[in-house]
Amino acid sequence: MRSRRLVISAAAIVAAGMGLLPGVAQAADPSAPGAHRVAPGPDLKKAGTPKAKTFTSGADKTVGKAGSATAQAEGAVTGNPDLKIGLTAVNTTARGVHLETVITSVDSKLSIVINWGDGVLERISAGGSVTLKNEHVYENPGAYEVSVGVDDPANKVYRENAVTFTTLGSEFTPHVPTRLLDTRDGFRAPNAKVAPRGTARVQIADYGMIPADITAVALNVTVTNTTSGGHITAYPAGTVRPDASNVNFEAGETVPNLVIVPVGEDGSVDLFNGGWEAVDLVADITGYFSQKGASGYTPMDPVRFVDTREGLGTAKGQVAGQTSFGTRISGLRGVPQGVTAVALNVTATNPKEAGHLVVYPSGGRIPLASSVNFTAGQTVANSVIVPVGPDGTISIRNSAWAATDVVVDVVGHYSPEGKGALMPFSPLRWLDTREPDGAFGRMDARSYLATQLSGWEPGDTGISGFVLNTTVTNTAGAGFLSVAPDPNSPEQYETGTQVQPARPSSSALNWTKGKTVANLVQAASGPHGIVDFWNQGWEETDLVVDLSGYYDTQ
Repeated sequence: MRSRRLVISAAAIVAAGMGLLPGVAQAADPSAPGAHRVAPGPDLKKAGTPKAKTFTSGADKTVGKAGSATAQAEGAVTGNPDLKIGLTAVNTTARGVHLETVITSVDSKLSIVINWGDGVLERISAGGSVTLKNEHVYENPGAYEVSVGVDDPANKVYRENAVTFTTLGSEFTPHVPTRLLDTRDGFRAPNAKVAPRGTARVQIADYGMIPADITAVALNVTVTNTTSGGHITAYPAGTVRPDASNVNFEAGETVPNLVIVPVGEDGSVDLFNGGWEAVDLVADITGYFSQKGASGYTPMDPVRFVDTREGLGTAKGQVAGQTSFGTRISGLRGVPQGVTAVALNVTATNPKEAGHLVVYPSGGRIPLASSVNFTAGQTVANSVIVPVGPDGTISIRNSAWAATDVVVDVVGHYSPEGKGALMPFSPLRWLDTREPDGAFGRMDARSYLATQLSGWEPGDTGISGFVLNTTVTNTAGAGFLSVAPDPNSPEQYETGTQVQPARPSSSALNWTKGKTVANLVQAASGPHGIVDFWNQGWEETDLVVDLSGYYDTQ
């Protein structure tokens, strides 16, 4: 998949008195389309997308089996004794395979049956030696045995060969938020801070109820007890550390961020301290991905489910300290019944004092893990993936000793019926407005960047969403970032006939002047693979976007 960068800088239209906290009223002011530019982006397949694998079963693996009624009755081979079948299977998409079958035969009428291993049979007629090329897409990821049988009734011969292969895509299994690492007390790590430019390794696979064959993990990574600024990078253990960041922090801050990252060959993840002073790190799992049928992802345009300021999804008024409330997710506002987990953006605002929120499935125990950390007066958002309780609800606990407001936006959900299989890769820096020779400069106030992430090539049509880590830095004032699919096609932007996208009301991350803030975003690709990044602040800012995977429905 090749992506290019389609950039539209929207003109700023300033209305006095508008607040910076995301809310429906703040989506009203329009933003006129400005000039646009098109710049090339990376080829994700070359840059780290899961590589297509080749699985073979040579012609020497051909075996004779009972085939047609004639062959079974006669038994003996009277002709075509060297009939052979060679098989080569190559991954094409998350669930797709290309099968090349090379049949060596005398000039005789052949009946060929491809058994795709999922109950689907494909019948083909041919004569003599032939090379067949066939495509197949499976309903679920997994390992499959594909067999090809060739029957030559005239010569009383039946031959068969089989090849076993594994699809590329991975589906999600939710996990109750569970601590996997805490350097503060030496839990599964040395009882010491992570040294500057040092690394903490988190063993994920084959721990507790986590299977050994996972491909990627959803972790909430928290940095705390910081004495200077820096960043944390999560990446597959044993691989080259990427030029990307997941968590940014300053002295005295406690900052969490959700990461979706592949595991290394040993099933673990490395957490790199990119600061110049030691820090403590905490990692909590919320789910894992594996190459088997589980729960596929369905992205949504962000939908607000909870706002305590308005009484949406719960009682109106701040959530008191040390209390919890539940809210229904399944069966509401586009989320179907039967979802196993939900992808959220959770915001704490107007807190009276420092504390944290915990998001967990209703009916379960309150986990030790934190979902959003905040200080008094701060507005802070964090991405959360959480299992949905048996009754279709989730719970949110304010673990501070004083009250706070809570806002929850749903950005997607996981279910057995979901079609999005994750194609994870090591984080890749895709966009950085700080680059002096880049295609664009800082984001203007009240503007958006329209970026095409998929749809440039025919093979991109099944991509439904992207896993992004968005970071704002060099912020000139307070604001918030919104991320949403664009309704326009590339051709509309190229010809200047695009319509103005509606300004989103939801926030992906919030910032104040001079802060560097990061948050994971699972962005829907929309109808044309174009994703808009909106600077909802009244001052310009820089934006950095790292990619770590995409969801493929094919």
